[in-house]
Amino acid sequence: MPLNAILNAREQALLREERRILNDLRSALVRLGISDENIAPLEQAIDQLDDLFLLVVVGEFNAGKSAFINALAGEPLMEEGVTPTTARVTPVRWEDILIVDTPGTNAVIREHEQLTAEYVPRADLVLFVTSADRPFTETERVFLEQIRDWGKKIIIVINKVDILAGDRERADVRAYVSDNARRLLGVTPEIFLVSARSASRAKHGEPHLWQESGFEPLEQYVRTTLDQASRTKLKLLNPIGVGAALADRYAKVVRERLQLLEEDFRLLDDVERQRVAYKADLTKQFESRIAAVDNVLLEMERRGHEYFDDTMRIGRVFDLLNRSRVQEGFERQVIADAPQQIERRVNELADWLVESDFQQWQRVVGHLGERRREFRGRILGLSADEADARPFHQERRRLVEAVSAAAQRVVDSYDRRREASALADGARNAVAAAAAAGAGAVGLGTIVTIAATTAAADATGIILASVIAALGFFVIPAKRSRAKAEMRAKIAAVRERLSRALHDQFSAAIGRSSERLADAIAPYSRFIRGEAEMLRETQARMKDLDAQLASLRQQIDALAA
Repeated sequence: MPLNAILNAREQALLREERRILNDLRSALVRLGISDENIAPLEQAIDQLDDLFLLVVVGEFNAGKSAFINALAGEPLMEEGVTPTTARVTPVRWEDILIVDTPGTNAVIREHEQLTAEYVPRADLVLFVTSADRPFTETERVFLEQIRDWGKKIIIVINKVDILAGDRERADVRAYVSDNARRLLGVTPEIFLVSARSASRAKHGEPHLWQESGFEPLEQYVRTTLDQASRTKLKLLNPIGVGAALADRYAKVVRERLQLLEEDFRLLDDVERQRVAYKADLTKQFESRIAAVDNVLLEMERRGHEYFDDTMRIGRVFDLLNRSRVQEGFERQVIADAPQQIERRVNELADWLVESDFQQWQRVVGHLGERRREFRGRILGLSADEADARPFHQERRRLVEAVSAAAQRVVDSYDRRREASALADGARNAVAAAAAAGAGAVGLGTIVTIAATTAAADATGIILASVIAALGFFVIPAKRSRAKAEMRAKIAAVRERLSRALHDQFSAAIGRSSERLADAIAPYSRFIRGEAEMLRETQARMKDLDAQLASLRQQIDALAA
């Protein structure tokens, strides 16, 4: 009889609430990426709320499960034998109960064991059959742990007690099973000592064996203790146990993933700190290095002052009449190798920036390489229970490998000479465009020469005045001061244009490097942050659902009371 048909209004309301909570839990698990296979036990538990009460018989093969069911039913419904005979889950209806025989948990055929493990979550009550000649074996202990984790009510049946020699051995076996079950399950389950063989013979012409078969207390328990109210309680509690087990299992998965993501966040923060520090450090070092370029011009200005002091004086008035000599002397003594020094300093600046950029990418490659190796170790270490975590780990590994590969490509493709040359060319062109509008990219040397020698050419303007001897002592010093001032202004203008052009060019290069790194990390960062947000929301949702399941369990227990 379907459960829905025998419930009162209060129980109907609890049933609706149970369906809502469990369906919300299923949605949370789907969002978490849990496979259909692992969600199936919850879906089956929900669907079976309207089915008959399900009693599942489990245990090792040759423990006498099939013989036990035949004895309980009073007829040979199941095939019996000394080898694994039950190869599939077999349901048998007994009054208002559906009894299911399952393959042995230690069968050589592993598919049989898997069938049993998959069917247990659907049970409303688990009847665990063990044999008196080898009670509570290691495989039984492991399987009972699985049943316990599903939150199932368990009854233990010790079969084949007819092979034991008297009450003393029976008491010893009972105590042994009871103690181990209590340690394993945390509670002492109902334990029945029976002989299925004696019970079957008693029901088929040998009634004197009935008392010693031990079946009377068991059947009385099943018929009387498992009355309709008790079965209803177990029927309602069964999906809650399944839901709570899944919520607990995947709450741990969520915590583990969040812990892994914390390491990812630390890596991202470290890379970001490095990126910011790298940019700040480059800017600071750039200022000190560009000062070297500035110093070349300042030194040229100093030489210019000395040149004007030495050349523009009364004693050399006739030298001043030769314009070409003045200009040649200015180029040789003042300008000297300043353009070449500036070229060299700019090239050194470009080399420094390219090398710094290269080293920064190498550091990123190293970080990501370590992270990738960690991921690979975690992937290989996944257990079967963590199969649902595989897509999460694989996506993280894929993104880290993609970022690492992108960084490695930058490192591998770095042609330092080409990069430095291109940067230096860009700087020269920028300076040329700023300093000689309309002249095109004429080069640093030409720009400096044009700007500086103009001051010398202007100085020859004193030639006409020098013939006026009466004014000579006044005109030449004035012209000299003006020439110095003009030279100082022109060199200052060159310094300012050069500095601005180099700042613009190198700042753009530093910015591009920083953006390339940010772009390379971006997919990984988006995944980590998005996944963390989803996991935190799921964690809160599952915590709330777990609390709702606990409250519902209390309400169902109160109904039974």
